[in-house]
Amino acid sequence: MATPMSEERLDEFRRLRRARDRMDRDFAQPLDVPALARTAFMSPAHFSRRFREAYGETPYSYLMTRRIERAKALLRRGDMSVTDVCFAVGAMSLGSFSSKFTQLVGESPSAYRDRDHTAMQDLRVCQVMAISRPRKPASPA
Repeated sequence: MATPMSEERLDEFRRLRRARDRMDRDFAQPLDVPALARTAFMSPAHFSRRFREAYGETPYSYLMTRRIERAKALLRRGDMSVTDVCFAVGAMSLGSFSSKFTQLVGESPSAYRDRDHTAMQDLRVCQVMAISRPRKPASPA
């Protein structure tokens, strides 16, 4: 039987969730760890440690995954350049955006945009989100 979370831990988790929700909502805005830590009323170092413990990845990694997720949706439309998509999702550098996109998706943003996505047109939005969610590659054992 799991022990109940203390009121202090529950409050901390709520504050972490507030910062995560901000990343989900404001992914295209310039966000950094100090700004997100302020959202959670924590120091940047404490915020980074606790966020990783709670969600299994760093705040930066979580934010980049949200940005790549949104970029995939924009690229599937096919009416924006990779550069425009990069800046529309809040990435500051085309090179780092393309590198992270390729790492998470397995192909370059241009290759992804140029691929046929008609099979997803008849799916519900929640289904498209689930099957197109960026996956982190498994680390070698």
